[in-house]
Amino acid sequence: MSASTSLTNALGNGLRKLVGKPAKISAYGLFDVQLKAIIPLSPSLSRFVFSGEDVAHMHTLAADQRIKIFFPSADGQPPQLPKQGSWQDARRGLSAERSPPMRTYTIRALRREAHELDVDFVLHGVNGPASTWATQARIGERLQIVAPNLAFDGDPGGYEWRAPKALQNLLLIGDETALPAIAGILEQLARDLPHVAVQAFIEVPGAADCLELACSPATQLNWLPRDVLHCAHGEAMIHACRELAQLPPGAAGAGHDVKLEEVDIDRQILWELAKPGSGDFYAWIAGESAAVMNIRRYLITERGLERNALTLMGYWRAGRTFD
Repeated sequence: MSASTSLTNALGNGLRKLVGKPAKISAYGLFDVQLKAIIPLSPSLSRFVFSGEDVAHMHTLAADQRIKIFFPSADGQPPQLPKQGSWQDARRGLSAERSPPMRTYTIRALRREAHELDVDFVLHGVNGPASTWATQARIGERLQIVAPNLAFDGDPGGYEWRAPKALQNLLLIGDETALPAIAGILEQLARDLPHVAVQAFIEVPGAADCLELACSPATQLNWLPRDVLHCAHGEAMIHACRELAQLPPGAAGAGHDVKLEEVDIDRQILWELAKPGSGDFYAWIAGESAAVMNIRRYLITERGLERNALTLMGYWRAGRTFD
């Protein structure tokens, strides 16, 4: 065999190795979207319908699937992070004025074939990049979204609704920021597990924000409007858990031997996830961190409930911003 033949074979083998090596597919992708429609749901909630060819490549695995949305930067420019390479590095390299703010939202509905994505926004005035954009948004405006990648064949995570197989009793508690996820969970239960007994307590700003949600006959849906109850944010959630919810028996000697680690909710996110086992009770609780912390203490230290059956999430903290 000649030297030229050996070289040709070597180059060919190397090329086959390069071509045959599959590209690493990321669990999450960066997608370009534009605003297609705004559907008012209540005084405090609107559904934003996003569209674009990229939506066909998104994925969702649960009713509380989280996504990241990038909003226009301080200089008014729409987000233009690169879809190839690391968008995180690209964003970190931008000045504060040019860096697009990022916030976390829940997929309310994904219609890949129609290239449409629904996201419900809580409207609370011009007091932050997300709320400001939502208040002033115009049809056709462009944003970018980080969402699960349909091409990824594993579990990308980004959701916490993992009901135990033996589920018989479910407790859902949340404020308006958790309403999109709770609404999706109730829909899924009505469709797939209509026998499960559900207690749902949803705190909202006003009576006009109490929506009609799809529920199974086994669901007790309780709305907690702050304007009617004359309470501060989170107080109705706490009251519902302590006084209204029917909870399973806790461990003997509850409140005496339970050691509960404190979480500095002004510096870190409260995010404790259930590890569903063979039990038939499960709680999914989300909202303002101080309220969720109060509920956490009550359920674990006062009622002695098993921590593996509790998902407790501080979606946001009053007076703080977690990017």
